[in-house]
Amino acid sequence: MTETILVPGGRDVRATLDRARGDASDDADDTDDPAGQGDAVVVACPPHPQHQGHRGDARLVAVSDALAARGVDCLRFDYGPWDDGYGERADTLRAVEWAAERYDRVGLFGFSFGGAMALLAAAEGAAVDAVSALGPAARLAAGLDAADAFDRIPVPVQVVYGTRDDVADWEPVVERAREYHQPVVEFAADHFFIGQEEKVAAAVADFLLANLGVE
Repeated sequence: MTETILVPGGRDVRATLDRARGDASDDADDTDDPAGQGDAVVVACPPHPQHQGHRGDARLVAVSDALAARGVDCLRFDYGPWDDGYGERADTLRAVEWAAERYDRVGLFGFSFGGAMALLAAAEGAAVDAVSALGPAARLAAGLDAADAFDRIPVPVQVVYGTRDDVADWEPVVERAREYHQPVVEFAADHFFIGQEEKVAAAVADFLLANLGVE
Protein backbone atom coordinates (compact mmCIF):
# COMPACT_ATOMS: atom_id res chain seq x y z
CA MET A 1 0.00 0.00 0.00
CA THR A 2 1.25 3.50 -0.79
CA GLU A 3 0.23 6.90 0.53
CA THR A 4 1.08 10.42 -0.60
CA ILE A 5 2.62 12.61 2.10
CA LEU A 6 3.22 16.36 2.22
CA VAL A 7 6.32 16.83 4.36
CA PRO A 8 6.04 19.88 6.65
CA GLY A 9 8.72 22.55 6.61
CA GLY A 10 7.81 25.47 4.38
CA ARG A 11 8.90 23.96 1.06
CA ASP A 12 6.81 21.88 -1.32
CA VAL A 13 8.20 18.47 -0.43
CA ARG A 14 5.98 15.58 -1.47
CA ALA A 15 6.61 11.96 -0.67
CA THR A 16 5.29 8.47 -1.13
CA LEU A 17 5.10 6.20 1.89
CA ASP A 18 5.37 2.57 0.81
CA ARG A 19 3.88 0.51 3.58
CA ALA A 20 5.08 -3.02 3.90
CA ARG A 21 1.84 -4.04 5.58
CA GLY A 22 -1.21 -2.57 7.32
CA ASP A 23 -4.59 -1.41 6.13
CA ALA A 24 -5.75 1.66 4.29
CA SER A 25 -7.56 3.03 7.34
CA ASP A 26 -4.27 3.88 9.05
CA ASP A 27 -3.66 7.63 8.98
CA ALA A 28 0.02 8.22 8.14
CA ASP A 29 -0.32 11.91 9.02
CA ASP A 30 -1.48 11.18 12.57
CA THR A 31 1.52 11.83 14.80
CA ASP A 32 -0.10 9.78 17.57
CA ASP A 33 0.04 6.70 15.34
CA PRO A 34 3.59 5.52 14.55
CA ALA A 35 2.39 4.88 10.99
CA GLY A 36 0.85 1.63 12.18
CA GLN A 37 3.72 -0.26 10.60
CA GLY A 38 6.05 -1.48 13.30
CA ASP A 39 9.03 0.56 14.32
CA ALA A 40 11.41 0.91 11.35
CA VAL A 41 11.40 2.94 8.14
CA VAL A 42 13.93 4.01 5.51
CA VAL A 43 13.87 7.49 3.99
CA ALA A 44 15.00 7.47 0.34
CA CYS A 45 16.55 10.51 -1.37
CA PRO A 46 16.23 10.78 -5.18
CA PRO A 47 18.86 11.80 -7.73
CA HIS A 48 19.44 15.33 -9.02
CA PRO A 49 16.10 17.07 -9.59
CA GLN A 50 17.51 19.14 -12.46
CA HIS A 51 18.34 15.90 -14.28
CA GLN A 52 14.86 14.41 -13.94
CA GLY A 53 15.62 12.82 -10.60
CA HIS A 54 12.45 12.01 -8.65
CA ARG A 55 11.03 9.67 -6.05
CA GLY A 56 9.94 7.19 -8.71
CA ASP A 57 13.56 6.50 -9.67
CA ALA A 58 14.14 2.80 -10.40
CA ARG A 59 16.89 2.48 -7.80
CA LEU A 60 14.69 3.95 -5.06
CA VAL A 61 11.76 1.75 -6.01
CA ALA A 62 13.97 -1.35 -6.02
CA VAL A 63 15.25 -0.56 -2.52
CA SER A 64 11.70 0.08 -1.32
CA ASP A 65 10.58 -3.27 -2.74
CA ALA A 66 13.48 -5.06 -1.03
CA LEU A 67 12.56 -3.44 2.28
CA ALA A 68 8.86 -4.24 1.91
CA ALA A 69 9.69 -7.89 1.31
CA ARG A 70 11.19 -7.89 4.80
CA GLY A 71 8.42 -5.92 6.48
CA VAL A 72 9.93 -2.42 6.53
CA ASP A 73 8.35 0.77 5.19
CA CYS A 74 10.03 3.27 2.88
CA LEU A 75 9.44 7.01 2.48
CA ARG A 76 10.49 8.16 -1.01
CA PHE A 77 10.37 11.93 -1.39
CA ASP A 78 10.88 14.68 -3.95
CA TYR A 79 12.85 17.83 -3.15
CA GLY A 80 11.21 21.23 -3.14
CA PRO A 81 12.18 24.03 -5.56
CA TRP A 82 15.83 23.86 -6.63
CA ASP A 83 18.13 25.60 -4.14
CA ASP A 84 21.69 24.61 -5.16
CA GLY A 85 21.71 21.69 -2.74
CA TYR A 86 21.11 23.71 0.42
CA GLY A 87 17.32 23.58 0.34
CA GLU A 88 17.52 19.95 -0.77
CA ARG A 89 19.58 19.11 2.32
CA ALA A 90 16.93 20.85 4.42
CA ASP A 91 14.25 18.80 2.64
CA THR A 92 16.10 15.63 3.56
CA LEU A 93 16.30 16.69 7.19
CA ARG A 94 12.57 17.45 7.22
CA ALA A 95 11.73 14.08 5.67
CA VAL A 96 13.79 12.36 8.36
CA GLU A 97 12.03 14.41 11.04
CA TRP A 98 8.66 13.30 9.68
CA ALA A 99 9.80 9.68 9.81
CA ALA A 100 11.40 9.95 13.25
CA GLU A 101 8.15 11.30 14.72
CA ARG A 102 6.35 8.15 13.63
CA TYR A 103 8.92 5.35 13.82
CA ASP A 104 11.39 4.25 16.48
CA ARG A 105 14.22 3.54 14.04
CA VAL A 106 15.06 5.33 10.80
CA GLY A 107 17.46 4.44 8.02
CA LEU A 108 18.54 6.88 5.30
CA PHE A 109 19.31 5.99 1.70
CA GLY A 110 20.13 8.03 -1.37
CA PHE A 111 21.21 7.55 -4.97
CA SER A 112 23.66 9.83 -6.82
CA PHE A 113 22.87 13.42 -5.76
CA GLY A 114 20.59 11.78 -3.22
CA GLY A 115 23.52 9.79 -1.86
CA ALA A 116 25.30 13.06 -1.13
CA MET A 117 22.12 14.44 0.43
CA ALA A 118 21.87 11.42 2.72
CA LEU A 119 25.45 11.82 3.91
CA LEU A 120 25.14 15.58 4.35
CA ALA A 121 21.89 15.29 6.29
CA ALA A 122 23.39 12.64 8.58
CA ALA A 123 26.32 14.98 9.20
CA GLU A 124 23.85 17.74 10.12
CA GLY A 125 22.31 15.66 12.87
CA ALA A 126 19.50 13.79 11.11
CA ALA A 127 18.02 11.32 13.59
CA VAL A 128 18.96 8.15 11.73
CA ASP A 129 20.47 4.84 12.74
CA ALA A 130 22.34 4.08 9.52
CA VAL A 131 23.04 5.59 6.10
CA SER A 132 23.55 3.98 2.69
CA ALA A 133 24.79 6.03 -0.27
CA LEU A 134 24.57 4.56 -3.77
CA GLY A 135 26.81 6.07 -6.46
CA PRO A 136 27.13 9.27 -4.39
CA ALA A 137 28.29 12.58 -5.76
CA ALA A 138 31.21 13.98 -3.76
CA ARG A 139 31.09 17.77 -3.76
CA LEU A 140 27.99 19.72 -4.72
CA ALA A 141 28.73 23.30 -3.65
CA ALA A 142 30.57 25.29 -1.00
CA GLY A 143 29.88 23.62 2.32
CA LEU A 144 28.26 20.62 0.67
CA ASP A 145 31.10 18.10 0.51
CA ALA A 146 29.84 14.56 1.02
CA ALA A 147 33.33 13.15 1.56
CA ASP A 148 34.04 15.59 4.38
CA ALA A 149 30.71 14.69 5.95
CA PHE A 150 32.18 11.46 7.35
CA ASP A 151 33.91 13.49 10.05
CA ARG A 152 30.51 14.30 11.53
CA ILE A 153 28.43 11.17 10.95
CA PRO A 154 28.01 9.19 14.18
CA VAL A 155 26.21 6.16 12.70
CA PRO A 156 27.24 3.30 10.37
CA VAL A 157 27.60 4.28 6.72
CA GLN A 158 27.62 2.05 3.65
CA VAL A 159 28.85 3.26 0.25
CA VAL A 160 27.88 1.31 -2.88
CA TYR A 161 29.36 2.21 -6.25
CA GLY A 162 29.78 0.98 -9.79
CA THR A 163 33.31 0.45 -11.04
CA ARG A 164 32.31 1.78 -14.48
CA ASP A 165 30.59 4.87 -13.12
CA ASP A 166 31.83 7.88 -15.08
CA VAL A 167 28.97 10.19 -14.08
CA ALA A 168 29.38 10.80 -10.34
CA ASP A 169 32.63 11.77 -8.65
CA TRP A 170 32.30 8.89 -6.20
CA GLU A 171 36.01 8.20 -5.59
CA PRO A 172 36.51 10.71 -2.72
CA VAL A 173 33.49 9.31 -0.89
CA VAL A 174 34.68 5.72 -1.27
CA GLU A 175 38.16 6.68 -0.09
CA ARG A 176 36.79 8.43 2.98
CA ALA A 177 34.50 5.50 3.81
CA ARG A 178 37.50 3.18 3.73
CA GLU A 179 39.49 5.55 5.94
CA TYR A 180 36.69 5.34 8.48
CA HIS A 181 36.48 1.55 8.11
CA GLN A 182 32.91 1.77 6.86
CA PRO A 183 31.59 -0.92 4.50
CA VAL A 184 32.11 -0.35 0.78
CA VAL A 185 30.37 -2.50 -1.84
CA GLU A 186 31.33 -2.42 -5.50
CA PHE A 187 29.48 -3.66 -8.55
CA ALA A 188 30.77 -4.07 -12.09
CA ALA A 189 28.25 -1.51 -13.23
CA ASP A 190 27.77 1.99 -14.60
CA HIS A 191 26.26 4.86 -12.64
CA PHE A 192 22.71 3.63 -13.18
CA PHE A 193 23.34 -0.04 -12.28
CA ILE A 194 21.37 -1.10 -15.32
CA GLY A 195 20.14 -4.68 -14.95
CA GLN A 196 21.50 -4.92 -11.40
CA GLU A 197 18.90 -2.92 -9.52
CA GLU A 198 17.65 -5.91 -7.52
CA LYS A 199 21.13 -7.04 -6.49
CA VAL A 200 22.05 -3.51 -5.47
CA ALA A 201 18.80 -3.11 -3.56
CA ALA A 202 19.44 -6.38 -1.71
CA ALA A 203 22.88 -5.16 -0.61
CA VAL A 204 21.46 -1.85 0.57
CA ALA A 205 18.56 -3.50 2.39
CA ASP A 206 20.83 -6.03 4.09
CA PHE A 207 23.00 -3.25 5.51
CA LEU A 208 20.22 -0.94 6.59
CA LEU A 209 18.05 -3.62 8.15
CA ALA A 210 20.98 -5.10 10.06
CA ASN A 211 21.64 -1.68 11.58
CA LEU A 212 17.96 -1.08 12.25
CA GLY A 213 17.78 -4.34 14.17
CA VAL A 214 15.45 -5.98 11.66
CA GLU A 215 16.00 -9.66 11.00
